[in-house]
Amino acid sequence: MMFTGLVEEIGYMESVVHSGNSMKIKIKASRVLENVKNGDSISTNGVCLTVTSFDASSYTADVMPETLRLTNLGSLVKGSPVNLERAMMAGDRFGGHIVSGHIDGIGHVRNFREEDNATWISVECPDELLKYIVAKGSIAMDGTSLTVVDTDSSGFRVSIIPTTKDETALLKKKTGDPINLECDILGKYVERLLSFRDNGKKDISMDFLKDNGFL
Repeated sequence: MMFTGLVEEIGYMESVVHSGNSMKIKIKASRVLENVKNGDSISTNGVCLTVTSFDASSYTADVMPETLRLTNLGSLVKGSPVNLERAMMAGDRFGGHIVSGHIDGIGHVRNFREEDNATWISVECPDELLKYIVAKGSIAMDGTSLTVVDTDSSGFRVSIIPTTKDETALLKKKTGDPINLECDILGKYVERLLSFRDNGKKDISMDFLKDNGFL
C-alpha cells in the first residue's frame, strides 16, 4: 500500500470511542468516499487505516494500541480536523513522494511564521527521527508531503504555500501540538543495509549502494 502525501481533503472526527488501549473512530468525509469499499486504506493524518464500514458521509476505522503509541490519533476528539488521502492506484500520477502510512514517531510544533505568501512551520522532533531528516529532503507531516528547508540540533523547518494552507489541516494546529512524522524511506533502507556492512556481513546490497553512489 502506498500514498503520495498529496492530501485530498480535510475530514473531521465525528466520533471517538476508546476501549482499553485501542479505539474506534468515525470520520466525516466526502471525496475519499468515492467508490470506497470495506477493506480499503485511507491515510488519516498520515496513518494508514482500514475502512471497516461507511455510509454516504463518513467511514469508520479501528485503531490498535501500537498505532496509538506512535501517532497523534489518540489526542483527537470529536470535531478534530484530519488530513485524508486514499491509497494510490496503479497508473495514478505520482506528485508527492513515497509515503507508506507507517508513522515513525511524533514531533511537536515549535512555532509558525508568516513570510509573504508562505508560512514557515518549525517542528521539534527526537534524535531517532532527526537523523533521517535532511535539508531539501522529503518529510510527511500528518500525511502531507513536504520539503525540508533546514535542520538544527533539535528539529527542522518547512515552508508551505497557500494551496497547502487551504487544503490541509496543518495550520489548524497550535504551538506544542503533536504532529505525525514519516521520514523518507530511502534513509531507513540505507541505514539498514549499512548495518550489515558494519557487522561484517557481506551482501549483494552493498554492491547496489556502491553502484548507485551511496558509498
